[in-house]
Amino acid sequence: MANIFSMTGYGKGEYNDGKRSITAEIKTINNRYCDISIKTPKVLRFFEDNIRKILKNNLQRGRIDVYINIEYISESDTLIVPNMALARQYKDAIDKIKTDLGINGSPSLDTIIRFQDVLAAKEDDPDDEELGTCLENAVNEAVKNLLTMREKEGVQLRADISRSVAKIIELMEIISENSRTIVEDYKNKFETRIKELLGTNHELDENRLYNEIVIYADKSDVNEEIVRFNSHMSQLSQALEGGGTIGRKLDFIIQEANREINTLGSKVSSLEIIQVVIEIKNLLEKIREQVQNIE
Repeated sequence: MANIFSMTGYGKGEYNDGKRSITAEIKTINNRYCDISIKTPKVLRFFEDNIRKILKNNLQRGRIDVYINIEYISESDTLIVPNMALARQYKDAIDKIKTDLGINGSPSLDTIIRFQDVLAAKEDDPDDEELGTCLENAVNEAVKNLLTMREKEGVQLRADISRSVAKIIELMEIISENSRTIVEDYKNKFETRIKELLGTNHELDENRLYNEIVIYADKSDVNEEIVRFNSHMSQLSQALEGGGTIGRKLDFIIQEANREINTLGSKVSSLEIIQVVIEIKNLLEKIREQVQNIE
């Protein structure tokens, strides 16, 4: 039995090669497609295509947010570089705010250097191959931890959906049993009602009564809907058992099952059956919400 994976998860990976420490964090939520967003320092942007390849090789669907951070360990190979253009922009913006608000004074150096990217740590002579290897190790570890979390939630989703399917099958058996007496009950009620209206002095036209019952039986026959619905539940169970990337398939099966139960509900007038139909609809909606989170 293959695993199924939730689209919700988090994974963190770290790698230290003695010169630098790189941290990769990956957060995922459900999405119809594979939507990847990567936030990384400029010095590592050359590796973004490789990150995407790693992710697409391991994840089929979901909104995937990747955050990369780098810290330098070896001081001898590290330079602290000011971004003068950015610092001037911050200063000009603060000066404008002070002028517009009538506030005296100029922004202090301490204030300006606190802004992001005004001071940046960079390697004196970065080796792209070393950086790429370090980053790849961090990302692979993050992906591994992410998959572990998504798999655990997938196990829970499979178990919960299977329980709901088992309950639905029990409820459909109730509908199947009750539907066998629908026509006979209608015939008896119809005869009784006619006798109440016409009295005992009038004889019933058996042919007309028979025709009326046949018409009602045709309109209220739900056997086809029951057979098709049970087939959908069987397909759903088989898909869960087979595992893999089944989210879209399960979503389609639930849509078809909802169509059948809605048709069935519109055909019957029995209060008992209608109550069971409502309970089945609630369970299908619960499954539908869970399926939205399966890869």
